[in-house]
Amino acid sequence: MTEHATDYELIIRPKYGLLDINWQELKEYRELLFFLALREIKIRYKQTVMGASWALLQPFFTMIVFTLIFGRLAKIPSEGIPYPIFSYSGLLIWTYFSNALSQSSNSLVSNANLLSKVYMPRIFIPTAPGLAGIVDYGIALSILAVMMIYYRFVPNITIVLLPVIVLMTFLLASGIGYWLSSICVKYRDVIFVLPFFIQLIMFLSPVIYPANIVGENLQWLLYLNPLTGIINAHRACILGYTSVDFVGLAISAILTIIIFVSGILYLKHTEKYFADLV
Repeated sequence: MTEHATDYELIIRPKYGLLDINWQELKEYRELLFFLALREIKIRYKQTVMGASWALLQPFFTMIVFTLIFGRLAKIPSEGIPYPIFSYSGLLIWTYFSNALSQSSNSLVSNANLLSKVYMPRIFIPTAPGLAGIVDYGIALSILAVMMIYYRFVPNITIVLLPVIVLMTFLLASGIGYWLSSICVKYRDVIFVLPFFIQLIMFLSPVIYPANIVGENLQWLLYLNPLTGIINAHRACILGYTSVDFVGLAISAILTIIIFVSGILYLKHTEKYFADLV
């Protein structure tokens, strides 16, 4: 009696349904996401003299420049607290967002070899930079802790919101990253427009100025930017100098969820041609 071996053939086809997301597949490949994030961290600091210290230096020296220009020369108000700690507490979460968005938006093109040679959930590639950036955020947070001791700021119970705010920032950066990375596969103009886009968002967000500097009749425009509620809440919950604006934070949460979910749907809808175009 002869046993015949059975050959199995795995055929991978793109999914065409708008809501056709294979959650079981994402669960099975979840370890790959963390390996991609770990790779992002290793590549970032490979062959660097300063290593992870760059995560401290970038927001710290930016804070010094902003303090001299906007705090000393322009005399921008800082809600009654010293401008250095005011600006740094905003720059801390902004730096995490901008770095995650910048790397996520170019991730599909820069990982063309993975798209064309290895099968994996495509969504993991633009998600990994956001996870890797949390490490830099944690490192840079130590400088803020030292500044809080120096300026005698003590957080209150609202500090428990900090993980939620960081999660919202991650979702927002990832959501926009899904959109831009998918578009970048077809239109490489995104690579050239992105630095200007990120710079524009910074000046439209209360990083270097308080949200109340804008007149009450125009503040609703400022809150259409989801980073407004996030940065305000981040500054308030850590420094504890004022109460958290839960209305603004709720608006930011709703906008963030919309951007994140729509980004996932757009990436899933367009991923069928990624391997052909990269």
